[in-house]
Amino acid sequence: MGSERRERTKVLGARLRGLRAEAGLTGAALAQRAGVGQPTVSKVETGRMVPSADVLDRLSRALGLDEPTAGEVRELLAAVEAASDFDQPTGGATPAGMTVDEEVRSAQLVRSFQCVVLPAMLQSAEYARHVFESAPAVMPGEVGRAVAARVDRQSVLYEPGRESVFVLTEAVLRTWPGTPALMLAQLDRLLVVESLSTVRLGVIPWRRPVPVLPRHGFTLCDRRAVVVENFSGERVSDDADEVAAYEETFGHFERAAVFGGEVRELLVRVMKEFRDLGDAVTP
Repeated sequence: MGSERRERTKVLGARLRGLRAEAGLTGAALAQRAGVGQPTVSKVETGRMVPSADVLDRLSRALGLDEPTAGEVRELLAAVEAASDFDQPTGGATPAGMTVDEEVRSAQLVRSFQCVVLPAMLQSAEYARHVFESAPAVMPGEVGRAVAARVDRQSVLYEPGRESVFVLTEAVLRTWPGTPALMLAQLDRLLVVESLSTVRLGVIPWRRPVPVLPRHGFTLCDRRAVVVENFSGERVSDDADEVAAYEETFGHFERAAVFGGEVRELLVRVMKEFRDLGDAVTP
């Protein structure tokens, strides 16, 4: 983050912190009212994170800001986004994949479809490391922090009151980085997560035709936004028509997927194949 952008982010954070104090709210109380994680509130207020427009709107509503004050903080965010990043070292952009983490953290209902890479909230630390390292123009020093942040945010999977639905093509289970051992650990994690009452994990087996030809992964956050993923990063849209179109598409994929016992049988079968593959390459 460039120095100009960093300073403007701190100004925005300080203003929000002051408004929270005026409202007589703790960070935890504000987070609960806004439907975001307490770490998000802390990072925004200390200038360590630039909030998305949606997160800022949630915070503004939770603080009960009048329109002039809400407009003021929106202008502060616009100033941050317009600030120069010229002094950032070449290749120092935040790794692709962090936007979806933040959006998921603030949602009560998450629905994610993936056709190549595992959803962010299901990735093991080592799998996530490969994801971030393969992102274009990523700086090595950012990878470790990004992995730690991703693993930390996965705690939402265990929180009561939240619901997460993941639908994958079988190709996701067979598109693997690293080693067979890495994938064995990753698939074992999927078995654990699949057993959670807050999670539904579905897979479209390769023996079934896909109802819609998938072009990319996407994640629906509640019914308010969709994170569309591409090679270099993510794009967040809160356009009602676009969100509705992605909801319809997700429904097609969800109806084509198998769940429950069939998914567990598929995971165990793929694990056996990776185990055999590992044995074959071991000297």
